[in-house]
Amino acid sequence: MDIVRAGSTPSAKGPADWFTGTVRIDRLFTVPEPGRTSGALVTFEPGARTAWHTHPFGQTLIVTVGCGRAQREGGPIKEIRPGDVVFFPAGEKHWHGAGPETAMSHIAIQESLNGSPVAWMDHVTDDQYQG
Repeated sequence: MDIVRAGSTPSAKGPADWFTGTVRIDRLFTVPEPGRTSGALVTFEPGARTAWHTHPFGQTLIVTVGCGRAQREGGPIKEIRPGDVVFFPAGEKHWHGAGPETAMSHIAIQESLNGSPVAWMDHVTDDQYQG
């Protein structure tokens, strides 16, 4: 058994290549081999969001605080709130982030394939974000 103590891993700024706006990533866990699951608490300031991306085995988001947005390619923008669980299937192009006026935090859980849990793509434009 391993216990990862709260506050034992430093917070990281969300890289500008992957995010628009101010984003903080707090890594929660990475399962050792042969496991491939990882999780992080991601906090988005108002208007902040991910770039378009996919996950080889899908992604599960558990919204913990605030009000945010999520969209799969070709679908409508959906509002997400605390307690909501959002699942994106493997390979589904999507983005997620805060609302325009409210911050949002979620726990993100995904699995890696060949060491990578995500494939990053283009940034979500302001027009795409506004819907």
